[in-house]
Amino acid sequence: MVAYANPDPVDIHFARLQGDEQLGTLWEAARAVGVKPGTIRVWVSRGKIEPVLDGEAGTYFHLPTVERAAAGGAKYKPADPAANSRGPHAHAA
Repeated sequence: MVAYANPDPVDIHFARLQGDEQLGTLWEAARAVGVKPGTIRVWVSRGKIEPVLDGEAGTYFHLPTVERAAAGGAKYKPADPAANSRGPHAHAA
């Protein structure tokens, strides 16, 4: 189950026929939300978003869905921003 699902493919198709360009490549999706392309790849691998089209023609994303995912933020935000998988950083005395 994807956290931010794309709209119905038929709706996307008709929007494109009417001239509404809501699809973008990996680079266009990253540029639209101000992240690196690797971040988009991570979101796909973690199930946050999914490509609309992934094949020989390339990988395309529904840009409004990518924007919603970016606005949604991370699933987990630690109370201590300096915390990592090994616990909080020790402060020098």
